[in-house]
Amino acid sequence: MNQYIQSVLDFVRQHNSGQAEFIQAVEEVLTTLEPVVAVHPEYEAEGILERLVEPERIILFRVPWVDDKGIVRVNRGYRVQFNSAIGPYKGGLRFDPSVNLSVLKFLGFEQIFKNSLTTLPLGGAKGGSDFNPKQSPHTPGLRCSDREVMRFCQSFMTELQHHIGPNTDVPAGDMNVGGREIGYLFGQYKRISNEWSGVLTGKALSFGGSLIRPEATGYGCVYFAENMLATKKRTIEGLDCVISGSGNVASYAAEKLVTLGARVLTLSDRSGAIYAPKGLSPETLKFLRQLKEVRRGELSEVAPDLPGVTFYPGAKVWQLADHVDCAFPCARQNELDGQDAADLLKKGCTLVAEGANMPSTPAAVEAFLSAKILYAPGKAANAGGVATSGLEMSQNSERLAWSAKTVDDKLREIMAAIHENARAAAAEYGHEGNYVMGANIAGFVKVANAMLAQGI
Repeated sequence: MNQYIQSVLDFVRQHNSGQAEFIQAVEEVLTTLEPVVAVHPEYEAEGILERLVEPERIILFRVPWVDDKGIVRVNRGYRVQFNSAIGPYKGGLRFDPSVNLSVLKFLGFEQIFKNSLTTLPLGGAKGGSDFNPKQSPHTPGLRCSDREVMRFCQSFMTELQHHIGPNTDVPAGDMNVGGREIGYLFGQYKRISNEWSGVLTGKALSFGGSLIRPEATGYGCVYFAENMLATKKRTIEGLDCVISGSGNVASYAAEKLVTLGARVLTLSDRSGAIYAPKGLSPETLKFLRQLKEVRRGELSEVAPDLPGVTFYPGAKVWQLADHVDCAFPCARQNELDGQDAADLLKKGCTLVAEGANMPSTPAAVEAFLSAKILYAPGKAANAGGVATSGLEMSQNSERLAWSAKTVDDKLREIMAAIHENARAAAAEYGHEGNYVMGANIAGFVKVANAMLAQGI
């Protein structure tokens, strides 16, 4: 390995001990940059990699709030503002017990390159809290009430508002932060700042949101898969697809795949997985979206009543189907391991497009790359969400609302551009067909050159 890259990796491992997710993300990116670093000595001379792996700012704060029983609760809030070389910080907020500094640093680091790939002027950040809206703090088995979520969001934004702004940092939603949470966060920011501005994306249409934003990550992932298939003169019609997850990304990826004539065989959540050998119907997908978005329920609650569907408690989707053409991991990081990858390859899988952030372990990634299938890392394939957030920012700045067709057309163009940039970068540096190399290099070069131009 290039000595410069090795020295930076050694530094990251030494100075971030215990942060496994962050170290994994840095290793995944830096180990692919050797071809470009070798021909650009100025990156080493100006310490680009050393600067790149350190966040510009980390904000850690307490979030006190009062539950419905009148008991004071305290959670931790975070915002990791990683890099603003090409634009204001941009990245989601995640509310989940798994949230810690390692997870947010990994997500923020990935966001740098994902945002760079979108072609839009957006920096990289991530934030959130260990607050769990799916579990009431006082009644086991129940979720937090809307009022509890509102009080938590208001307390969270009371501190976060000091560190964000439409030209500084524009958060969005992520895991367990949907339209309800964004509404409460936006309302509190507006109340404190005494201004209406596009400081958050993922807003409702009635106060500055964009059409296609909820669908964008899932749709964009499928559009990227279409572009990959086109290089082999293939289409997605008639293909058997397995999807993990059942939230926003998985739901709309499934919808788009079915619209394009593919068969969606699986979805999953924390309760288990469903398998439909003949494919999930549009009506079933619509029903499941209502379950998740409105009732906030689990697949286990309704699976027995779904025609042609079998529920497997605690199962992974990768083992359920006898034949798989395409896999779309859309749940969470490191959900697809080396054995899962081997099983998918045995079942005929020739395309994997990541809807989640870093859902494949290093062993799984190596299996896909060794098999030379079409494999798209999340920073490329799931960039449609942040890209459409950027389009929402543009609409807010112009005080305009674009039609669904306009936004969808722009999303298609952006995903095609991301695909072409990643494909071209991989080919330029001698790794044609390797979208991991291509996405990392294309995203890195843009940010690195901006950092060079702006000085130390």
